[in-house]
Amino acid sequence: MKQFVDNINIMVVDDEIVMQESCCRVLEKEGYSAHSVGSGEEALEVFDCEPFDLVLLDLKMPGIGGIETLQRLKEMDPGITILIITGYPSIETAVKAIKLGAYDYITKPFNPDELRIAVNRALERKTLVAENQHLRQQLHAKNEADIIIGHSEVMRNIYELVRRTAPTDSTVLITGESGTGKELVARAIHTYSLRSERPFVTVDCSALVETLLESELFGHVKGSFTGAIQAKYGSFELANGGTFFFDEIGNLSLDIQAKLLRVIQEKEIKPVGGEKSVRVDVRIIAATNQDLKQAIAQKTFREDLYYRLDVVPIHMPPLRERKEDIRLLVNHFLKKYNKKRENPVTNVKPETMKLLLEYDWPGNVRELENAIERALILEDGETLVPGCFPWLYESRNVKTANNNHKIYSLEELEKVHIQRVLRETQGHKGRAANLLGIDRKTLYKKIKKYGLPDIEKN
Repeated sequence: MKQFVDNINIMVVDDEIVMQESCCRVLEKEGYSAHSVGSGEEALEVFDCEPFDLVLLDLKMPGIGGIETLQRLKEMDPGITILIITGYPSIETAVKAIKLGAYDYITKPFNPDELRIAVNRALERKTLVAENQHLRQQLHAKNEADIIIGHSEVMRNIYELVRRTAPTDSTVLITGESGTGKELVARAIHTYSLRSERPFVTVDCSALVETLLESELFGHVKGSFTGAIQAKYGSFELANGGTFFFDEIGNLSLDIQAKLLRVIQEKEIKPVGGEKSVRVDVRIIAATNQDLKQAIAQKTFREDLYYRLDVVPIHMPPLRERKEDIRLLVNHFLKKYNKKRENPVTNVKPETMKLLLEYDWPGNVRELENAIERALILEDGETLVPGCFPWLYESRNVKTANNNHKIYSLEELEKVHIQRVLRETQGHKGRAANLLGIDRKTLYKKIKKYGLPDIEKN
């Protein structure tokens, strides 16, 4: 708890100035940041502009009373922890306040030790609730970490890198094509690290609008830009003590890259529109499907940031380079999706496996998983037959077209396959990207690269 005390912001709401000053003095001596107001109206106004971890709220105040202030604070932030300040005659009201969502109450008069104990207990409870949520997430993450499937030599090397890297705080850069499992490796590193019981926060740099990315990462104060109707914590603060995963970091603008470099070097952030910096303790893992050295040469990625990130490099190989893992992956995905079926598929015909092994899987493991899930929808029996993968025949036919034994390049096969998937989805880019196991941005790049015509949706 004390480790994160510098970031704890507490508001004291009481119409007595002496009470405000004495409470703030005790709290600040403990290392907390304290802000006092004298009415419910002022509390609501300040709360709307600045994030708080705890509110000390007096019940007896002129104007908006404590109960109404409590209800409105809870409407603004259902997760806020509120500690009621009450006199003995209003104990019944305090109990009512607890039923309405307050954590506990402290009765006047109280001494500094009683205040410290009550506040620490309230904050510990808040931390416990957050940690329980994170533990549930980590349990899911542990299960996900277990599905990095493969017994090929290259995968065994990656397992060893994860084992050696996880207990450290070193920054990790994971490279590889879309769909190879970069996020799974990042989660595995976090799960087996000393930070495993703290948050694992992911930001997909390709999915956020550039104008909102800075606010997403660093938070903002109210009114800092159009639409900032209230203050917001950024992802870095949410990840405090844990691991921050940048997915597709190559998509960050040079401006955001410079600010990220500052976070790595100085371990502090500044919310958009804010004046005070906030200390953060996070381990950074980044992933990209781009060639960052080429991006450096093209001046779209900072060289100093690259070397800060590339402390421990891990490269995820494409599935076509570890085809000996395909059988394991197929069996794993069968078990995963059989849980949703009344009649599980338990067999794979040899000719079906041969078909799967011959295909180059440009969408990698994600595409294979999507293919197995789709096949189980098509198959009513207990055995996967080649007919469950009709679209693979076209890829195989391209290789043997015209009976001239021409060797087709991977790009030619990829172009044909993307055309087929776009036809099947009637030009719906989102569905096509999902079936291919790539993100929409990558799909648009490939459509432009191959000059594929736009297919009209019905």
